[in-house]
Amino acid sequence: MHEVIIIGAGSVGTPTAMSLAERGITTLVIDSGRSAGQGNNKCAIGGIRATHSDPAKVALSLHSIKTFSTWEEIHREDIGWYMGGYTFIAYTEAISESLQNMIPAQQKAGLNIKWCNSDEILRLVPGIKAEGLFGGTFSPEDGSASPMESCYAFKRNAERCGAEFRFGETVTSIEKSGFFKVVTDRAEYTAANVINCAGSFGREVGAMVGVDLPVYPDMHEAGITEPVQRFFNPMVVDISRTAGSANYYFYQYSTGQVVFCITPDPPIPGKGTEETSTFLPQVASRMVNLYPRLANIKVRRTWRGSYPQTPDGTPIIGQVGPEGFFAAVGMCGQGFMLGPGVGEVMARLVAGQSTEEDRMVLSAMRLDREFSGREALK
Repeated sequence: MHEVIIIGAGSVGTPTAMSLAERGITTLVIDSGRSAGQGNNKCAIGGIRATHSDPAKVALSLHSIKTFSTWEEIHREDIGWYMGGYTFIAYTEAISESLQNMIPAQQKAGLNIKWCNSDEILRLVPGIKAEGLFGGTFSPEDGSASPMESCYAFKRNAERCGAEFRFGETVTSIEKSGFFKVVTDRAEYTAANVINCAGSFGREVGAMVGVDLPVYPDMHEAGITEPVQRFFNPMVVDISRTAGSANYYFYQYSTGQVVFCITPDPPIPGKGTEETSTFLPQVASRMVNLYPRLANIKVRRTWRGSYPQTPDGTPIIGQVGPEGFFAAVGMCGQGFMLGPGVGEVMARLVAGQSTEEDRMVLSAMRLDREFSGREALK
């Protein structure tokens, strides 16, 4: 008998297990993969930002950044953290105004962010296209880390604190009669509480206890280049729309590779992992047009993963369905950057120690909201 069973050992489930175990809460994590992070976590490109339009997501990410940025100092493990910052650039007046209008609320939420004019952006990203550049936002404390190194580090720390992991087991049913009985294709486990951190399969797991979680995965592709000497620092995000894509973003990893991703428009529903022949020509055209210095760099590989989306682009976190059943799903492709912050909120919620900030986050991300808005920087 465990106090908590977590379903999913990925970007959210693993740091949640760590936060629970650090509080002495007996925790079991079940995952169908052969090791931690084998779902969407290993498809993440590694960006970690608190630059969001939603104060609740800013709060979660600020906690995450503290975890990532202090990990090596505290635990003596290198997880690839690099504080290069994020810049959202503007080449239209409408995007410029939109980004600038968000800044007061972002700053009020605790984000270190400012507006940079075109000359400042040109210094931040040397060689970026100057023609038509209005400027952009810059949040210097955002950064990046290795998704797999981080996930494994969180798992090791969770185990050191007493958490247990069961891999290669698929949950087939969940029953409740006083306590929860979680049945897999190999065994049965009992717990007082269950946390659904199943990522793209979050809706299916919710249905096992009669809860309809509006989580609808869509597919995104990413790529990585050969390593080269560092020539820019921040993650560069272009939210302008072109035929076939809503936005794209890229940065230079701590070991020199340029990592990049694109948001398809319209979205491509599904959970597939097969890369396509259309992604690279599409994203390369946008990237080289924006940043000509990328023209001759060699791409090493591309891959595809899924983003578990919600209708408004905001996660679902908190108590759902029967008492003791919790959800931390619908991260909309931001599970890696939100995961440690979500884990802390979930651990305090289970322990009955929620803070005022936690209650703000849980209210904003509750299941019974209207899903009528839209995260502007999703």
